[in-house]
Amino acid sequence: MNREHYFDWAATALPDEDILREALEESLKYGANPSSVHGAGTEARTAFENARKRCAAVLCVKPEQVYFTGGGTEGDQIPLLSLLQRPNHNGTIIISAIEHPAVREQALALKNCGYKIIQVRPDKNGIITAEAVTAALTDDTLLVSVMAVNNETGAIQPIYAIADAITAATKGKRRPKFHVDAVQAFGKTAVNLSHPGIDSAALSTHKICGPRGCGLLYVRDRIEPFLKGGGQEKGLRSGTENLFGALATAACLERYAIRENAPEGSPAHPAAVSALTENTARFIESLAALPYVQILPSTREARDDRFSYAVVQASFKNIPGQVMVRALSEKGFYISTGSACSASKNSRPVLEAMGISSEVGQNAVRFSFSSHTTETATSELLAAVTEVAELFNR
Repeated sequence: MNREHYFDWAATALPDEDILREALEESLKYGANPSSVHGAGTEARTAFENARKRCAAVLCVKPEQVYFTGGGTEGDQIPLLSLLQRPNHNGTIIISAIEHPAVREQALALKNCGYKIIQVRPDKNGIITAEAVTAALTDDTLLVSVMAVNNETGAIQPIYAIADAITAATKGKRRPKFHVDAVQAFGKTAVNLSHPGIDSAALSTHKICGPRGCGLLYVRDRIEPFLKGGGQEKGLRSGTENLFGALATAACLERYAIRENAPEGSPAHPAAVSALTENTARFIESLAALPYVQILPSTREARDDRFSYAVVQASFKNIPGQVMVRALSEKGFYISTGSACSASKNSRPVLEAMGISSEVGQNAVRFSFSSHTTETATSELLAAVTEVAELFNR
């Protein structure tokens, strides 16, 4: 595979081989179980806790608020499943209608346990407004979940405004927990987990050039987990600790988490992000100029700070999305129709929630970019897309 022609970074970011090698070499020095009380176990525990401190430093949170997990899905589901520890399985859970299946499907499973699920629809831009969330609040709302960046459209959700609005709307009452699926946000936009009102947030390491099967969960104040075991991670996430995954997660955050104090010249520095944003903007301008293409949402402009530079959704006239994916794959370019977790399904719930017609939705594909995407590769992608589109629209 030509890494230059990979445009499916939202599904998984190609691994940073240097980070993986360094993390593996470091973890091989500490082969004992980090929970063992002997000397070798203590050394492994020290390395593990140092990785936690490194993650916390990048996230600007306390180390005791960082829990290592098996990935984004688990990180999203721990706060949801904690509701099952309540003696009575009733109350309301509010999620956005554009959530990843990790949240949406788990919430629907909790509905079978007695909880009421309210889905808040986005506006025409694919954005969940704070007003829409507060309008859905009920006296028995226990948890609200809204993702930070949508994995299909790249729409940046106003999570800070939502957090503030929930706090204001429930003043003097019991405030529901606010969870943020931040899986698609890290490496694509700056994220401030220390903002008041954000109670938990999930991250997946393979979305920021790390290994699959690891991630972390930020929890402001301890929650009671539903799943029990050996008590690792202070009981929140039992299971033998993954030292390699923790080290890789720390290194990936340090290199790829966008922040003002990122080292100059690094892919996480604002200047680098600005250049990447301009590259995507030129791609959108050229794509939108084609007569048989519709950018989704149609209101998105080439330079639009409501959207992440890393994700662009477009629908092509007369070309089903999966056909476009296969046609570009044959030319050596790799894109997707949307979430890899839903690739085998024909439905497009995110686009449907935005009011986009079934025909347009079925013809939609996702182009996703990263700090490794070059201007040359993007130009070559545009040429290949144009050639395929013209072939089906003669």
